[in-house]
Amino acid sequence: MSPVSIPPIPLSAFLRAAAERLARAGVPDPVVDAELLAAHVLGEGRGELQARALRGDTISEADAARMDALVTRRATREPLQHLTGRAPFRHLDLRVGPGVFVPRPETEIVAQLAIDALRAAASPSPVAVDLGTGSGAIALALATEVPHAQVHAAENSVDAFLWTEENFREVGAPNARLAFVDLEHAFPELDGTVSVLVSNPPYVPDAAIPRDPEVRFFDPPAALYGGEDGLDVVRTLSRVGLRLLHPGGMLVIEHGEWQGEPIRGLLAADGWRSAATHPDLTLRDRATTAVRP
Repeated sequence: MSPVSIPPIPLSAFLRAAAERLARAGVPDPVVDAELLAAHVLGEGRGELQARALRGDTISEADAARMDALVTRRATREPLQHLTGRAPFRHLDLRVGPGVFVPRPETEIVAQLAIDALRAAASPSPVAVDLGTGSGAIALALATEVPHAQVHAAENSVDAFLWTEENFREVGAPNARLAFVDLEHAFPELDGTVSVLVSNPPYVPDAAIPRDPEVRFFDPPAALYGGEDGLDVVRTLSRVGLRLLHPGGMLVIEHGEWQGEPIRGLLAADGWRSAATHPDLTLRDRATTAVRP
């Protein structure tokens, strides 16, 4: 008896069906996610995948099964980045997964503020510190985009630190140093020498429930929740910044869109100068900077 012949599976038809499933599950960008999952399985870029779909290419039964399994998981709102194991950030492609906060596009403006301040520093080898570095996204962006700087990154979550170590090894920036250390007591040897201190701290108030299931169920709580008003770690950053930064050094803090005013008040009360809040590309307040007196 001859084996049953399975007709080839058109890639374009698979992508349409996958996008429809993801749309029914409430995934925000179902077409994009379907294409990225398929590209991940096939080991190619999204542009190449789109070209193949337009040409009418087919995929094997095995590849279709692997894609289908990932689409099923994405439909449960498991983060796309957990399924592919990668997250883009500026020019970087970082390893991520359970236990580490997935870097967001809106944090790129936070990195840009820190990069601009670091490039403007008068020192030929300015020092930057990233506290609570998570995946290492901000620290590695600073180290690779300002190669004459010395960048020190601290993380105090064991689960996150495993991913951070992998990213530091993979990127291989010789001017970046990673330490597993409590944020409040990080890098005493740098006291008074740092030009830029940057952080994306946990800032969600404890009673708030993140809207997106990807955040609510999959991001580590320690990277999300910052006390009753969400500003507990910001208060720590203010104290640590006054210790680490030299006079004229800049503090850069990411926060939620309604937290700019209370953070400016908190920093002014601690003696910081020129506190200012900056929007992201969606025009939502995203970061506050201040200058060490």
